Amino acid sequence: MNAQVISSEPKEINLSITETDIGILYIIQHELLSASNVDFAGVIVKHPLTNECWMRISSNTKPMGEIKKAADSAIKTAEEFKQLFNSKIKVN
Repeated sequence: MNAQVISSEPKEINLSITETDIGILYIIQHELLSASNVDFAGVIVKHPLTNECWMRISSNTKPMGEIKKAADSAIKTAEEFKQLFNSKIKVN
């Protein structure tokens, strides 16, 4: 995954993200939207042939800090799901 800042203001950031799956960005978007400080979080596929995604975040605090918190929360949830899955499924 590669990310590049397209534009940045104190309470808004626009990112270009390549070499990723949109599903991962949707999970981070979901986490961002559940945060009380985030006013808007959106993800789009800019062009399907280039596999470039754009993400825009507006928040009352620093948007990069909110992205970090959302990513950490998504990782924690994925770890919890992995543990639950492994505890319920036996592989021979």
